[in-house]
Amino acid sequence: MILTVTLNTALDLTYGVPALVPHSSHRVTDLSERPGGKGINVARVLASLGHRTVVTGFAGGATGAVLRELLAALPTRRAAGGTETAAVTDALVPVAGDTRRTLAVVDRTTGDTTQFNEPGPHITAAEWTAFLRSYQELLTGADAVALCGSLPPGIHVGAYAELIRPARAAGVPVLLDTSGEPLRRGIAARPDLIKPNADELAQLTGSREPLRATRDARRRGAHTVIASLGPDGMLAVTPDGSWQASPPAPVKGNPTGAGDSAVAGLLSGLVEGLSWPDRLRRAVALSTATVLSPTAGDFDRAAYEELLPRVAIEEHATAA
Repeated sequence: MILTVTLNTALDLTYGVPALVPHSSHRVTDLSERPGGKGINVARVLASLGHRTVVTGFAGGATGAVLRELLAALPTRRAAGGTETAAVTDALVPVAGDTRRTLAVVDRTTGDTTQFNEPGPHITAAEWTAFLRSYQELLTGADAVALCGSLPPGIHVGAYAELIRPARAAGVPVLLDTSGEPLRRGIAARPDLIKPNADELAQLTGSREPLRATRDARRRGAHTVIASLGPDGMLAVTPDGSWQASPPAPVKGNPTGAGDSAVAGLLSGLVEGLSWPDRLRRAVALSTATVLSPTAGDFDRAAYEELLPRVAIEEHATAA
């Protein structure tokens, strides 16, 4: 089982418009709503790849109720023996506040996306304590855990560091995907893997040279650093070596959720015991296929299968 933690879950709304024009009225031509937040997006992709996943975090209010209904409606997976089971299991902790919404407005002419993110509900000390108790129990059955996204109001900035330590004590590999001060504090707790994008990496290290910045991030505490480089793919600096994976060609589309799909590729490759080049190849193919999907947070399976063997892998000669 793979556990994903989304402390700031969201109901993701996607509006499609023929063209996005500031200071004007728009007619929405298509819309969708999905359970969201980075860890939930990761879980949905993991389920599509055939992995059993448990999602935890917080959900509350009317929006939280809709999110949980949508989680329950996700496709099932066929378990051993032929029985149908939930591919994504809901272990969200209820809170009094209302779960946030995010709105992605997609310009269908250009493919550009404009994103609006609400801050999320205020989490009380009692709600955080209840979550920690549940999280500790869930770790006992986990093969890996992903800690993903922003922190809702009320949660202290060192929360991810607090969650990394018991996972490491339990021998569960931890992937951390966040930014800013939560990333800076979290990396000091020595997660197995972090996955910043270029801007997050520069904010952490002060360097915009990808290889230098990635190695610096490793020295700060992460065992492995995977840097998302947008159209240039992903750069990995690991204890076993350094590689860069690149898509066969640039693509245009909606990038919402592309990083989450990459995390799903890395996690699934980890629990399947794939080599680093094969994990990176999967992560880049999934990320690119997500950009090509018309719906935020989903991936185009046909594109993924076509892209997977075409992702280029380059090994860096210098040791990590």
